[in-house]
Order: sequence, then structure tokens, then C-alpha cells
Amino acid sequence: MDRRTRWHLAQDVAVAALIAALGLAEVWVPFESVQGSGSPVLSTVAILVCAVLLALRRIVPLALVGVPMTWVVCFVATGGDTQVLFFGGFLPLLLALYTGARHGDVRTSATVCGSIFAAVVLADLFVPELQGPSEIFFHWGVLLTIFLVGMGMRLSERRAVDAAVRASAAETEAREAALRAVSEERARIARELHDILGHSVSVMVVQAGAAAEVVDVDPVAARRAMEAIRTTGTDALAEVRRVVELLREDEHESLSPQPGIARIPELIARARDSGLVVEFRADDTSDLSAGRQLAVYRVVQEALTNVRRHARAASASVAIDRSVDRIDVTVTDDGDAAGADRPAGHGLLGMRERVMLYGGTLEAGPGPSGWRVHATLPIGAGS
Repeated sequence: MDRRTRWHLAQDVAVAALIAALGLAEVWVPFESVQGSGSPVLSTVAILVCAVLLALRRIVPLALVGVPMTWVVCFVATGGDTQVLFFGGFLPLLLALYTGARHGDVRTSATVCGSIFAAVVLADLFVPELQGPSEIFFHWGVLLTIFLVGMGMRLSERRAVDAAVRASAAETEAREAALRAVSEERARIARELHDILGHSVSVMVVQAGAAAEVVDVDPVAARRAMEAIRTTGTDALAEVRRVVELLREDEHESLSPQPGIARIPELIARARDSGLVVEFRADDTSDLSAGRQLAVYRVVQEALTNVRRHARAASASVAIDRSVDRIDVTVTDDGDAAGADRPAGHGLLGMRERVMLYGGTLEAGPGPSGWRVHATLPIGAGS
């Protein structure tokens, strides 16, 4: 028995003891609520039996059938000469009815509640003290009210549990989807950096061959070729360091260079062709490494895609600002800043993963007049 069950049992024992005390006081004081000339001793036995059953009401709900049956047995055994009690008889029936409606499975609840209603109907037919119109109206009104309250609590709890289960399932699904998105984006980054490295090595091979051809006849040209090899190799090694821990899911044979900042105007043109008014401004970033240029390109690409798909915007702005130690990419629009799809989309996860690869940060959220995406990538000499 766990701690929660022990606590419920302690509560039920206390409630059952209180009801038993009230019932015994009603019989032996006696209270004015006592009707009939039955045996107080028999009533005492019935009250104690019902108290034991009520103490077990949440551990063994089906045992509550014994509450109405106890009084039926007393009635039959005495030939109808039993006491009619409020605290000792009617109150235990109400608690049993509430428990049957509130707890237990459907079959148990139906059995308990059905037995109580059947016992009360028999009492109305054969106990003269219960046959007055006011008495019938009173006890059936109270019984039905308690039954409806118990059922209402039961349905409310079930809806709350179902909602919690759905929320947990949705959270788990969203978490798994986010992990898949991050994994897919990392694999995509790995493939793209593979292309960048392959292109860089190809350039180095070409430059080395050119240097070997002119080293004797044109030392200046050979020196330029060697400097290009050094710069390209430095950039390639930097990209290798960043991608070494990324999961590479499959091979990609293409050695063509990936898009960079120079191709962002193509994105702008496609966005304008879709009917979006786009302002574009960019500082000189031609000396950035291919990896950083690709990161900037992907941020702008994903941000403009989200504007067209989700923002319901009429215009957007793209700004690429270069400073000594960083590059800032800002994409804003005048659309619906409260769009639920944009902040939770997998594209945002991919952008953030790509920017973090270079030690940068990404922010996305409502701006002054719509939605704003802002990425910052640190840069240094030779970046």
C-alpha cells in the first residue's frame, strides 16, 4: 500500500467513525430524527457494519453494495419493524452513493448506485414513515443531487486526465520532432561543409599546379598562388574543426560551391516575384569564409520562406551589417507577429543550430511592426 492509499484510508476511516458516532448518538440519546419502533441493538449493529464498509469505500468500492443491503436484511429479518434513521441510515447511503458515482470503474459505479436506488425504492414501497410526499421529495432530491455531483466530479477528473495525457503526448511529439529537425539540419550542414571543403581542396590543387608551372619564370605569380593556397587551407581547416563532431548521415558527391551572400539577391528576387515588397541592404562581406557566408544565406532563405508562408505580410526588409568583429543579419516583416507557426517551426531550430555552429546567436520574435529575425555571427581576421 503506497503513501497515497494510506492517506485515503486514514481519511475514510475518520469519516466512517464520525458517521458511526452520529448514528449511535441518534439511536441511544435518542435524536428526534429517529422514526419507527425497531430494536436499538439491531440498529447499532447495522450502523457499525456500514461504518466498516464506508472505511473501505475507496479501497474496495464494490463493498459499498453492503450498505443498502445491510438495512434491507434488517428490514426483512424483523418483518419491517426497524428504525428509520437519518444519521445512521440515510447519511451512510448518501456517502456510499457519492463514492459509487465518483470512484471506481463504470461497472462498479453502476452496481453500487443501482443497489442504493433499488433499496430506496423498496423502502418507499414498504416503510410507512417514508411514504409522505414531502419525505419522498426530500430524500429523492438529496439522492439525485449527490449522484449528479459525484458524476460531475468523475467526468471533470476524467477530462482533466485526458487533457494531461494529450498534452504530454503532444509535448513528447514536439520534442521528438525538434530533435529530428536538429539532426536533419546537422546532417545538412555536414553535407554542405563537405561541399565547401571539397571545393576548397580543388582550388588548392589548381593553385598549386599553377604555382609549380610559373615558379621559375614568374616568382610573383607563384607567390600569389601560394598565398591563395594558404588562405584557402586556413579556411578549410577552420570548417573542419567546426564540423568534426557533427553526425554525417550520408555521402554527397557534389563538389560545387554552396551558395553565399552573393546569391542572396536571387532570394530577394524570388520573394518579390511572389508579390512581397522586399528592401535589401548589405555591407561588403566578400572576405568572409564560405561557411559563414552559407550560414548567412540560409538564415535569410529560411526567414523569407517563413514570411511568405506564415506571416501574411505585404513587405519585408533584409539587412546585412558588417562590423569589425561580427556580422548582423536582420529580417523583418509587417505581418502577423502572433503567428503560432513561426516561433515553433523547425526552420527556426535549423537556423539557430547553424548560427550556433559559428558561436553566434539567433533571436526571433515580435518586432516593432511585425516579426523580426536577428542573427549575429562573430568574425575575426581571415574569417
